[in-house]
Amino acid sequence: MVYNRTGYAPWSLTRAAGVQSATVDGTIEVPQYIQPTLNTGFVDERGNWKGVKSSDEVFKIRSVDEAIANGATILTPTTNADGSWPLDMTGYQDCVIAIFTTEAGAYGVTAVMGPQGADNGFGGLKPVNAASTLRGNCYDGSAMDNILGDGSETLVADVWNIFILQGRLRGQKLLQFKITNNSGSEAAKIETAFMRLV
Repeated sequence: MVYNRTGYAPWSLTRAAGVQSATVDGTIEVPQYIQPTLNTGFVDERGNWKGVKSSDEVFKIRSVDEAIANGATILTPTTNADGSWPLDMTGYQDCVIAIFTTEAGAYGVTAVMGPQGADNGFGGLKPVNAASTLRGNCYDGSAMDNILGDGSETLVADVWNIFILQGRLRGQKLLQFKITNNSGSEAAKIETAFMRLV
């Protein structure tokens, strides 16, 4: 809002009559309306544009592994929807993992360090200890522990088993999951899908 004040010229008759000019209004007009704003990002200290992350609306990142024998393991995801891998949690708070298997029973689910590609590492560091269990002080803050290591999660066959991992994996740049078929059954087809939430 623009509010212009006018003053009396020093040579005017009004000034000659002794009336002083007010260059600032005695009252301040305050706009009283609601205006929506939209925050899509910011410019960092180097002048680079950084967009604000938004939650995945659907499970975009999927992998399929065929005929996984009892006792065998897979690393997932192997390919993201955009062709990059492994899972990048930079800017995301929570991770949702969905597992579909053709054989019911126990499965181990462990969060591990993913491998770096030609263009990515962990915050610019390469090489990393790929497939190693992620460790940190996420429990009581005093000692290192496995961030996620469930050795025997019971899965139902032929349906999606969905798990929400709140906060544990936030910001993890190279993330994969090691899934072990401990079902004691025949070789299983294991399909996984991932969703990231801010």
